[in-house]
Amino acid sequence: MHKPAIDAEVIPTIYDQMVSRGVNRRDFLKFCAWIGAYLGLENSGAAEVATALEQKKRIPVVWMHFQECTCCSESFLRSTHPIVADILLDKISLDYTETIMAPSGFQAEKSLHDTITKYKGEYLVCIEGSIPLAEDGIHCCIGGRSAKQILEEVCQDAKAIVAWGNCACSGCVQASKPNPTQATPVHELIAGKPVVNVPGCPPIAEVMAGVLVHLLTFDRIPQLDSLGRPKAFYSRRVHDTCYRRPNYDAGLFVETFDDENAKKGYCLYKVGCRGPSTYNACGVMRWNGGVSFPIQSGHPCIGCSEAKFWDNGPFYSRLASFPGFGIESAADKIGLAAAAATVAGVAAHAVLTNVRKSHEIGEQPGEQESTGNPNS
Repeated sequence: MHKPAIDAEVIPTIYDQMVSRGVNRRDFLKFCAWIGAYLGLENSGAAEVATALEQKKRIPVVWMHFQECTCCSESFLRSTHPIVADILLDKISLDYTETIMAPSGFQAEKSLHDTITKYKGEYLVCIEGSIPLAEDGIHCCIGGRSAKQILEEVCQDAKAIVAWGNCACSGCVQASKPNPTQATPVHELIAGKPVVNVPGCPPIAEVMAGVLVHLLTFDRIPQLDSLGRPKAFYSRRVHDTCYRRPNYDAGLFVETFDDENAKKGYCLYKVGCRGPSTYNACGVMRWNGGVSFPIQSGHPCIGCSEAKFWDNGPFYSRLASFPGFGIESAADKIGLAAAAATVAGVAAHAVLTNVRKSHEIGEQPGEQESTGNPNS
């Protein structure tokens, strides 16, 4: 009896691949719950993630590198969560990336060509780096072709594009004034395709994993803000979730990095912290397995998830003003305002307390007469 011919390639599911790598059911479900929580899903969301990873095939992915330092890949590969670093990256079917792929030269280019032709409309493009347009793109050429030419070819039949890091999202340091290479972000060059911006320098590894899992689970891009960033991770300011926020509200600021206030862990706003104008999940998710983030280590936020943050002024000079307390407030006034509000609150509380007490005292004679018992 001859065996029937196999008409189609059997592609294992992501869960199958995880099991083959030694991941047990318990760890798999813990990962689904963990990533579901980061995505802001309800309790049922973890079950949706689990079902998707159990049933859906791997997404073919090409991971491109242009003008950048590869810190986004480094961040992802150094995630402390084993499924993120060792399995998810591998099991999304990473078919092409200049950084960690085994083939080289013509073999590498064949891997790229095979993926974008075999999986038209199905593959995902992940991009690190900005695209230079100056002088016909000569500042970043691969195999005799400019970054722009490669970008257009690779993205033409892609299902979606994910721009990793500030370089791909807004140009980063390469696009800072005077931008000699005319570094350009991905979303300005790609039309007709969904582009998800995941900024940061670099982004948090678990944020990157969350974006990929959302695409795998729901077969669509996540809800984005006005800058194309996933709202699940970029909807709140670093300032709003910072553990130093009470010191800011109290007007307690670090004046210099070596003063006593710095040793006490006061707010870093006066030494340049851009947390009040930066949207990111650093204060919630943190880095290195939730151990720390720049502000916790004593360094002010530099706003790396915001567009053109390199041109927003010196890193260690504070912002002139920012929205807060219903008005544009400067740091020097915040402490006074907070103190005045506290005094006013205490005074109001005292007045209300006295009124209530007086009312209670005033009612006592009437209450005694109504009972007819002078001892009640």
